[in-house]
Amino acid sequence: MSDRSHAHLEAFLEMMSAERGSAENTLSSYERDLDDLSSFLSEKKTSLLKADSNDLGAYIAHLAKQGYAASSQARRLSAIRQFYKFLFAENIRGDDPSSILDAPKKPQSIPKILSEADVSRLLERAQAEAAEEGPGRQLRLRMLALLELLYATGMRVSELVSLPAKVLDQEGRFLIIRGKGNKERLVPLSRSAMKALADYADARRAAIAAGDIDSPWLFSASSEQGFLPRQVFARDLKSLAGRAGIRAATISPHVLRHAFASHLLQNGADLRVVQELLGHSDISTTQIYTHVLEERLREVVETHHPLAKGAKNPD
Repeated sequence: MSDRSHAHLEAFLEMMSAERGSAENTLSSYERDLDDLSSFLSEKKTSLLKADSNDLGAYIAHLAKQGYAASSQARRLSAIRQFYKFLFAENIRGDDPSSILDAPKKPQSIPKILSEADVSRLLERAQAEAAEEGPGRQLRLRMLALLELLYATGMRVSELVSLPAKVLDQEGRFLIIRGKGNKERLVPLSRSAMKALADYADARRAAIAAGDIDSPWLFSASSEQGFLPRQVFARDLKSLAGRAGIRAATISPHVLRHAFASHLLQNGADLRVVQELLGHSDISTTQIYTHVLEERLREVVETHHPLAKGAKNPD
Protein backbone atom coordinates (compact mmCIF):
# COMPACT_ATOMS: atom_id res chain seq x y z
CA MET A 1 0.00 0.00 0.00
CA SER A 2 1.37 3.42 -0.92
CA ASP A 3 2.13 5.80 1.93
CA ARG A 4 -0.66 8.08 0.75
CA SER A 5 -3.22 5.30 0.67
CA HIS A 6 -2.07 4.11 4.06
CA ALA A 7 -2.47 7.62 5.49
CA HIS A 8 -6.04 7.86 4.18
CA LEU A 9 -6.84 4.42 5.57
CA GLU A 10 -5.53 5.51 8.97
CA ALA A 11 -7.68 8.65 8.80
CA PHE A 12 -10.71 6.52 7.89
CA LEU A 13 -10.16 4.22 10.87
CA GLU A 14 -9.74 7.20 13.20
CA MET A 15 -13.03 8.64 11.94
CA MET A 16 -14.82 5.32 12.45
CA SER A 17 -13.50 5.16 16.00
CA ALA A 18 -14.10 8.77 17.00
CA GLU A 19 -17.33 9.59 15.17
CA ARG A 20 -19.01 6.20 14.80
CA GLY A 21 -17.74 4.62 18.00
CA SER A 22 -16.75 1.44 16.16
CA ALA A 23 -15.40 -1.36 18.35
CA GLU A 24 -11.76 -2.40 18.19
CA ASN A 25 -12.67 -5.70 16.54
CA THR A 26 -14.63 -3.86 13.85
CA LEU A 27 -11.74 -1.51 13.16
CA SER A 28 -9.30 -4.41 12.92
CA SER A 29 -11.65 -6.18 10.52
CA TYR A 30 -11.95 -3.08 8.32
CA GLU A 31 -8.18 -2.69 8.26
CA ARG A 32 -7.60 -6.33 7.28
CA ASP A 33 -10.25 -6.21 4.58
CA LEU A 34 -8.98 -2.97 3.05
CA ASP A 35 -5.35 -4.17 3.21
CA ASP A 36 -6.43 -7.27 1.29
CA LEU A 37 -8.21 -5.11 -1.28
CA SER A 38 -5.10 -2.93 -1.61
CA SER A 39 -2.94 -6.01 -2.27
CA PHE A 40 -5.36 -7.19 -4.94
CA LEU A 41 -5.41 -3.76 -6.60
CA SER A 42 -1.63 -3.46 -6.58
CA GLU A 43 -1.46 -6.67 -8.63
CA LYS A 44 -3.80 -4.96 -11.09
CA LYS A 45 -1.40 -1.99 -11.24
CA THR A 46 -3.77 0.37 -9.44
CA SER A 47 -4.45 1.52 -5.87
CA LEU A 48 -7.19 2.31 -3.38
CA LEU A 49 -7.23 5.94 -4.48
CA LYS A 50 -7.35 5.20 -8.21
CA ALA A 51 -9.57 2.10 -8.30
CA ASP A 52 -12.81 2.32 -10.28
CA SER A 53 -16.04 0.32 -10.03
CA ASN A 54 -14.74 -2.38 -12.37
CA ASP A 55 -11.69 -2.89 -10.16
CA LEU A 56 -13.83 -3.23 -7.05
CA GLY A 57 -16.26 -5.54 -8.82
CA ALA A 58 -13.32 -7.70 -9.93
CA TYR A 59 -12.21 -7.95 -6.30
CA ILE A 60 -15.65 -9.17 -5.16
CA ALA A 61 -15.66 -11.69 -8.03
CA HIS A 62 -12.18 -12.78 -6.92
CA LEU A 63 -13.49 -13.44 -3.41
CA ALA A 64 -16.29 -15.59 -4.83
CA LYS A 65 -13.78 -17.63 -6.88
CA GLN A 66 -11.71 -18.11 -3.73
CA GLY A 67 -14.73 -19.75 -2.12
CA TYR A 68 -15.72 -16.97 0.27
CA ALA A 69 -19.33 -17.27 1.44
CA ALA A 70 -21.81 -14.59 0.35
CA SER A 71 -21.93 -13.32 3.94
CA SER A 72 -18.13 -12.86 3.99
CA GLN A 73 -18.21 -11.10 0.63
CA ALA A 74 -20.97 -8.80 1.92
CA ARG A 75 -18.93 -7.95 5.00
CA ARG A 76 -15.95 -6.93 2.89
CA LEU A 77 -18.16 -4.95 0.54
CA SER A 78 -19.51 -3.08 3.58
CA ALA A 79 -15.97 -2.07 4.58
CA ILE A 80 -15.23 -0.99 1.01
CA ARG A 81 -18.36 1.15 0.83
CA GLN A 82 -17.66 2.80 4.16
CA PHE A 83 -14.11 3.63 3.06
CA TYR A 84 -15.05 5.14 -0.31
CA LYS A 85 -17.92 7.12 1.21
CA PHE A 86 -15.36 8.60 3.55
CA LEU A 87 -12.98 9.47 0.69
CA PHE A 88 -15.83 11.11 -1.22
CA ALA A 89 -17.11 13.05 1.81
CA GLU A 90 -13.60 14.33 2.52
CA ASN A 91 -13.13 15.40 -1.13
CA ILE A 92 -10.20 13.03 -1.45
CA ARG A 93 -12.02 11.48 -4.40
CA GLY A 94 -14.57 13.12 -6.64
CA ASP A 95 -16.67 9.98 -6.94
CA ASP A 96 -17.68 6.88 -5.00
CA PRO A 97 -16.83 3.82 -7.14
CA SER A 98 -18.49 1.48 -4.64
CA SER A 99 -21.95 3.03 -5.00
CA ILE A 100 -23.03 0.91 -7.98
CA LEU A 101 -21.74 -2.43 -6.70
CA ASP A 102 -24.38 -5.08 -6.07
CA ALA A 103 -24.33 -6.96 -2.81
CA PRO A 104 -23.62 -10.70 -3.18
CA LYS A 105 -26.81 -12.72 -3.11
CA LYS A 106 -27.10 -15.03 -0.16
CA PRO A 107 -28.55 -18.43 -0.97
CA GLN A 108 -32.22 -18.48 0.02
CA SER A 109 -32.83 -21.02 2.73
CA ILE A 110 -35.88 -23.21 2.41
CA PRO A 111 -37.87 -23.26 5.65
CA LYS A 112 -38.14 -26.53 7.54
CA ILE A 113 -41.59 -28.04 7.38
CA LEU A 114 -43.36 -31.13 8.61
CA SER A 115 -45.17 -33.42 6.25
CA GLU A 116 -48.95 -33.55 6.42
CA ALA A 117 -48.60 -37.10 7.78
CA ASP A 118 -46.37 -35.91 10.64
CA VAL A 119 -48.77 -33.09 11.51
CA SER A 120 -51.63 -35.61 11.57
CA ARG A 121 -49.66 -37.86 13.93
CA LEU A 122 -48.93 -34.90 16.20
CA LEU A 123 -52.57 -33.82 16.30
CA GLU A 124 -53.82 -37.37 16.87
CA ARG A 125 -51.47 -37.79 19.82
CA ALA A 126 -52.57 -34.46 21.32
CA GLN A 127 -56.23 -35.40 20.84
CA ALA A 128 -55.73 -38.79 22.51
CA GLU A 129 -54.00 -37.23 25.50
CA ALA A 130 -56.63 -34.48 25.81
CA ALA A 131 -59.36 -37.13 25.96
CA GLU A 132 -57.76 -38.75 29.02
CA GLU A 133 -59.56 -37.97 32.28
CA GLY A 134 -57.73 -37.20 35.49
CA PRO A 135 -55.28 -34.66 36.90
CA GLY A 136 -53.69 -32.28 34.46
CA ARG A 137 -56.43 -32.59 31.87
CA GLN A 138 -56.78 -28.81 31.54
CA LEU A 139 -53.12 -28.62 30.50
CA ARG A 140 -53.64 -31.39 27.95
CA LEU A 141 -56.69 -29.59 26.57
CA ARG A 142 -54.62 -26.40 26.46
CA MET A 143 -51.89 -28.12 24.42
CA LEU A 144 -54.45 -29.45 21.96
CA ALA A 145 -56.03 -26.01 21.59
CA LEU A 146 -52.63 -24.37 21.07
CA LEU A 147 -51.65 -26.93 18.47
CA GLU A 148 -54.94 -26.84 16.56
CA LEU A 149 -54.98 -23.03 16.51
CA LEU A 150 -51.38 -22.82 15.35
CA TYR A 151 -51.81 -25.24 12.47
CA ALA A 152 -55.24 -23.85 11.51
CA THR A 153 -54.13 -20.21 11.37
CA GLY A 154 -50.35 -20.06 10.94
CA MET A 155 -50.11 -17.53 13.75
CA ARG A 156 -46.75 -16.40 15.04
CA VAL A 157 -46.11 -18.11 18.37
CA SER A 158 -46.01 -14.71 20.09
CA GLU A 159 -49.48 -13.95 18.71
CA LEU A 160 -50.79 -17.35 19.79
CA VAL A 161 -49.67 -17.42 23.42
CA SER A 162 -50.76 -13.82 24.01
CA LEU A 163 -54.32 -14.22 22.73
CA PRO A 164 -56.75 -12.41 25.04
CA ALA A 165 -59.53 -14.39 26.69
CA LYS A 166 -62.08 -12.19 24.90
CA VAL A 167 -61.46 -14.15 21.66
CA LEU A 168 -63.83 -16.69 23.20
CA ASP A 169 -66.58 -14.11 22.66
CA GLN A 170 -65.95 -14.16 18.91
CA GLU A 171 -68.49 -16.35 17.18
CA GLY A 172 -68.21 -18.19 13.91
CA ARG A 173 -65.28 -19.69 12.06
CA PHE A 174 -63.03 -16.65 12.10
CA LEU A 175 -60.57 -15.23 14.59
CA ILE A 176 -59.29 -11.64 14.75
CA ILE A 177 -55.56 -11.56 15.45
CA ARG A 178 -53.55 -8.50 16.40
CA GLY A 179 -50.09 -8.91 14.89
CA LYS A 180 -46.98 -6.88 14.17
CA GLY A 181 -47.41 -3.13 14.10
CA ASN A 182 -50.68 -3.59 15.99
CA LYS A 183 -52.34 -4.59 12.71
CA GLU A 184 -55.42 -6.78 12.85
CA ARG A 185 -56.13 -9.61 10.44
CA LEU A 186 -58.92 -12.14 10.09
CA VAL A 187 -58.06 -15.84 9.94
CA PRO A 188 -60.42 -18.80 9.49
CA LEU A 189 -60.59 -21.65 11.99
CA SER A 190 -60.92 -25.30 11.10
CA ARG A 191 -63.74 -27.29 12.69
CA SER A 192 -61.23 -29.26 14.75
CA ALA A 193 -59.64 -26.02 15.99
CA MET A 194 -63.07 -24.67 16.96
CA LYS A 195 -63.84 -27.85 18.92
CA ALA A 196 -60.46 -27.87 20.66
CA LEU A 197 -60.91 -24.22 21.60
CA ALA A 198 -64.43 -24.85 22.91
CA ASP A 199 -63.30 -27.84 25.01
CA TYR A 200 -60.44 -25.84 26.46
CA ALA A 201 -62.79 -22.90 27.14
CA ASP A 202 -65.09 -25.20 29.16
CA ALA A 203 -62.14 -26.41 31.25
CA ARG A 204 -60.94 -22.84 31.69
CA ARG A 205 -64.37 -21.67 32.88
CA ALA A 206 -64.46 -24.54 35.39
CA ALA A 207 -61.06 -23.48 36.71
CA ILE A 208 -62.25 -19.87 37.05
CA ALA A 209 -65.35 -21.03 38.92
CA ALA A 210 -63.13 -23.00 41.28
CA GLY A 211 -60.99 -19.91 41.83
CA ASP A 212 -57.93 -21.50 40.26
CA ILE A 213 -57.42 -18.81 37.63
CA ASP A 214 -58.63 -15.28 36.90
CA SER A 215 -56.80 -13.78 33.96
CA PRO A 216 -57.49 -11.65 30.87
CA TRP A 217 -55.32 -14.02 28.82
CA LEU A 218 -56.65 -17.10 27.06
CA PHE A 219 -53.57 -19.15 27.90
CA SER A 220 -52.85 -17.72 31.33
CA ALA A 221 -49.74 -18.69 33.30
CA SER A 222 -47.85 -17.59 36.37
CA SER A 223 -45.25 -15.76 34.29
CA GLU A 224 -44.09 -12.16 34.22
CA GLN A 225 -46.38 -11.40 31.28
CA GLY A 226 -49.31 -13.34 32.72
CA PHE A 227 -49.60 -15.67 29.75
CA LEU A 228 -47.85 -18.85 28.63
CA PRO A 229 -44.21 -18.11 27.70
CA ARG A 230 -43.46 -19.14 24.12
CA GLN A 231 -40.36 -21.02 25.34
CA VAL A 232 -42.55 -23.19 27.58
CA PHE A 233 -44.92 -23.94 24.70
CA ALA A 234 -41.94 -24.80 22.45
CA ARG A 235 -40.57 -27.16 25.10
CA ASP A 236 -43.94 -28.86 25.61
CA LEU A 237 -44.40 -29.16 21.84
CA LYS A 238 -41.08 -30.99 21.48
CA SER A 239 -42.10 -33.32 24.31
CA LEU A 240 -45.41 -34.06 22.57
CA ALA A 241 -43.58 -34.70 19.31
CA GLY A 242 -41.36 -37.25 21.01
CA ARG A 243 -44.41 -39.08 22.33
CA ALA A 244 -45.87 -39.05 18.80
CA GLY A 245 -42.74 -40.65 17.38
CA ILE A 246 -41.47 -37.49 15.70
CA ARG A 247 -37.90 -36.29 16.24
CA ALA A 248 -38.02 -33.33 18.63
CA ALA A 249 -35.20 -31.58 16.75
CA THR A 250 -37.41 -31.28 13.66
CA ILE A 251 -40.23 -29.39 15.33
CA SER A 252 -40.90 -25.97 16.81
CA PRO A 253 -43.85 -23.55 16.77
CA HIS A 254 -42.24 -21.75 13.82
CA VAL A 255 -41.91 -25.02 11.89
CA LEU A 256 -45.65 -25.52 12.31
CA ARG A 257 -46.24 -22.00 10.96
CA HIS A 258 -44.17 -22.96 7.92
CA ALA A 259 -46.13 -26.21 7.61
CA PHE A 260 -49.40 -24.26 7.62
CA ALA A 261 -48.23 -22.08 4.72
CA SER A 262 -46.58 -24.84 2.70
CA HIS A 263 -49.49 -27.25 3.04
CA LEU A 264 -51.91 -24.53 1.88
CA LEU A 265 -49.81 -23.88 -1.22
CA GLN A 266 -49.40 -27.59 -1.93
CA ASN A 267 -53.18 -27.88 -1.94
CA GLY A 268 -53.79 -25.00 -4.33
CA ALA A 269 -53.92 -21.81 -2.22
CA ASP A 270 -52.85 -18.52 -3.78
CA LEU A 271 -49.60 -16.95 -2.56
CA ARG A 272 -51.33 -13.62 -1.87
CA VAL A 273 -53.91 -15.35 0.31
CA VAL A 274 -51.15 -17.06 2.29
CA GLN A 275 -49.41 -13.68 2.67
CA GLU A 276 -52.58 -12.22 4.18
CA LEU A 277 -53.10 -15.16 6.53
CA LEU A 278 -49.50 -15.08 7.77
CA GLY A 279 -49.64 -11.33 8.35
CA HIS A 280 -46.69 -10.56 6.06
CA SER A 281 -46.66 -6.91 5.02
CA ASP A 282 -44.55 -7.68 1.94
CA ILE A 283 -45.09 -10.50 -0.56
CA SER A 284 -41.31 -10.97 -0.77
CA THR A 285 -41.37 -12.43 2.75
CA THR A 286 -43.96 -15.00 1.71
CA GLN A 287 -41.93 -15.94 -1.36
CA ILE A 288 -39.68 -18.20 0.72
CA TYR A 289 -42.43 -20.74 -0.01
CA THR A 290 -42.09 -20.48 -3.78
CA HIS A 291 -40.27 -23.83 -3.86
CA VAL A 292 -43.65 -25.36 -3.03
CA LEU A 293 -45.35 -23.42 -5.81
CA GLU A 294 -42.63 -24.31 -8.32
CA GLU A 295 -43.11 -28.03 -7.64
CA ARG A 296 -46.90 -27.76 -7.93
CA LEU A 297 -46.70 -25.72 -11.14
CA ARG A 298 -44.29 -28.25 -12.64
CA GLU A 299 -46.75 -31.05 -11.87
CA VAL A 300 -49.64 -29.03 -13.37
CA VAL A 301 -47.70 -28.39 -16.58
CA GLU A 302 -46.60 -32.00 -16.92
CA THR A 303 -50.15 -33.20 -16.32
CA HIS A 304 -52.15 -30.74 -18.41
CA HIS A 305 -49.96 -28.99 -21.01
CA PRO A 306 -50.42 -30.53 -24.48
CA LEU A 307 -46.72 -30.21 -25.32
CA ALA A 308 -45.76 -31.99 -22.10
CA LYS A 309 -48.25 -34.73 -22.92
CA GLY A 310 -46.81 -35.02 -26.38
CA ALA A 311 -43.30 -35.32 -24.99
CA LYS A 312 -44.39 -38.18 -22.76
CA ASN A 313 -46.40 -39.91 -25.49
CA PRO A 314 -44.71 -39.19 -28.84
CA ASP A 315 -46.46 -40.35 -31.97
